[in-house]
Amino acid sequence: MDFDYTPEEQAFREEVRSFLKDNLPPKGERPKDFLKTWLEQVREKGWVGFSWPKEFGGSDGGLIEQTILREEMALAKAPPLGTSFMGLAWVGPGIMQYGTEAQKQKFIPDILDSKVTWCTGYSEPNHGSDLAAIQCKAVKDGDHYVVNGQKIWTTGAPWSQWIILLVRTDFEVESKHDGITCLLVPMDSEGLEVRPIENMAGDKHFAEIFFTDVRVPIDNRLGDEGEGWNVTVSALANERSSIGEVTQMFEKLDNLKELVRSTRKQGKPASEDPDVRRTIARFEMKIAAMKYNGLRYLTKQIKGEPLTSETSVNKLHRASLEIEMDDFAVALNGEAGLQLSGGEAAIDGGTWSKSALNWPNVVIGGGTPNIQKNIIAERILGQPKD
Repeated sequence: MDFDYTPEEQAFREEVRSFLKDNLPPKGERPKDFLKTWLEQVREKGWVGFSWPKEFGGSDGGLIEQTILREEMALAKAPPLGTSFMGLAWVGPGIMQYGTEAQKQKFIPDILDSKVTWCTGYSEPNHGSDLAAIQCKAVKDGDHYVVNGQKIWTTGAPWSQWIILLVRTDFEVESKHDGITCLLVPMDSEGLEVRPIENMAGDKHFAEIFFTDVRVPIDNRLGDEGEGWNVTVSALANERSSIGEVTQMFEKLDNLKELVRSTRKQGKPASEDPDVRRTIARFEMKIAAMKYNGLRYLTKQIKGEPLTSETSVNKLHRASLEIEMDDFAVALNGEAGLQLSGGEAAIDGGTWSKSALNWPNVVIGGGTPNIQKNIIAERILGQPKD
């Protein structure tokens, strides 16, 4: 594997670093309107939707340049490139491939200009990550679909303006992957109710969504009726190599190392304890494994080979690793490690304890560990179905 960058790629990295140096002040020095200015600046640079075709407002950016961009942004702890992660990651690409001309003109500019936030209506209470088993139904009524049913664990639903929604339009099918249709639904639709799910840390990232006779124009269907499974699989394929996530994990490890250096265990710095040192080393090895897996995925994409089930490996690793790191940080500081922000003895402002209580965000997001393990066992290792 060649880890060297071409002169052009290295020049792009320097361009990104120079931009960050000139336009990203320290957090404590940012004005109130900084995020608005930042989003305008990165949009003008063509870095929002960087890999999208120019005809849709992107920059036709290459995979390596896109990875460099994400890596440098993560290293600098910069704000996001656009406010709608899901809109940029798979809703927009899905609309570009399957949308009508009217849908492209209506939705894509707002995603790139950070004017809307999207959430994803996939999981349901009785089916979890078994996406093809959905029962939320839509029935045609004139020029509308009437939607009834429920979704759960919908990330970002409390503040999103639109949802990309999978519904079942045909229950009489041989395969559960058939009869599924994709709809684009405004979150302020009559009959749509959002009930935020509060986790132990007090955050409300997830929500239940109830649909009671919600009328959705047929013009808001993405792709043909019954084509929802193909639309979804194609859109989700735009999730990339996870290099940016790996960079964030290395940053978290650096913070953990600093915590270890500043904590005393049995009268000595915790960094001198053999068990602590072995634990930190194990974390670092796991993150390094994620990094090289990510580079392997990137190599496949550069060669034009589609990414399939192998991305489940890094998703599974990250879910378990984040929990292990948070729990280790909390345990290292005893009772003080349990205190949240405001506690007299809270460590790092309660950051580690809050992160430990936020474990559902990591575990559920992108598919539960059980689902990832089944995918790895069945599709990569060739084991019989669970």
